[in-house]
Amino acid sequence: MELSDEIVISAPKEEVYRALNDPEILRECIPGCEELVQNSPTELEAKVVLKIGPIKAKFAGTVTLDPTGAPDAFSLMGEGKGGAAGFAKGGATVTLAEVEDGTLLHYDADAEIGGKIAQLGSRLIRSTAAKLSGKFFESFAAQVGESKGG
Repeated sequence: MELSDEIVISAPKEEVYRALNDPEILRECIPGCEELVQNSPTELEAKVVLKIGPIKAKFAGTVTLDPTGAPDAFSLMGEGKGGAAGFAKGGATVTLAEVEDGTLLHYDADAEIGGKIAQLGSRLIRSTAAKLSGKFFESFAAQVGESKGG
């Protein structure tokens, strides 16, 4: 499953990049996030509770950041296990560009799921993923700057 979107955040690029690497801001913005621990500058560990259709599951996972192109771009890879509900793994590439109103954040993400949640149907999973990413970026934009659409 692939997702991509963009949003303009009214804050300088360096500030947006810094916020994307701040575990406290991320924990507050990730829907259902109960815990987010930074084990190193590029390794995060998370516990997230998600409801996808009739299935509610607690996922425990890790995220690895690759800041090679920072602050203009970076990528991340993650994997989460939700017990009987299944698993999710994937990655994303995020690019940041200065625009008149602040910073344009664009992401391309790709995810693979398995287990019970994979049996729910791709339309439900895609709409849930789009809603969750929308909630994350709305919350993130509110924390860092004012959202200008997306």
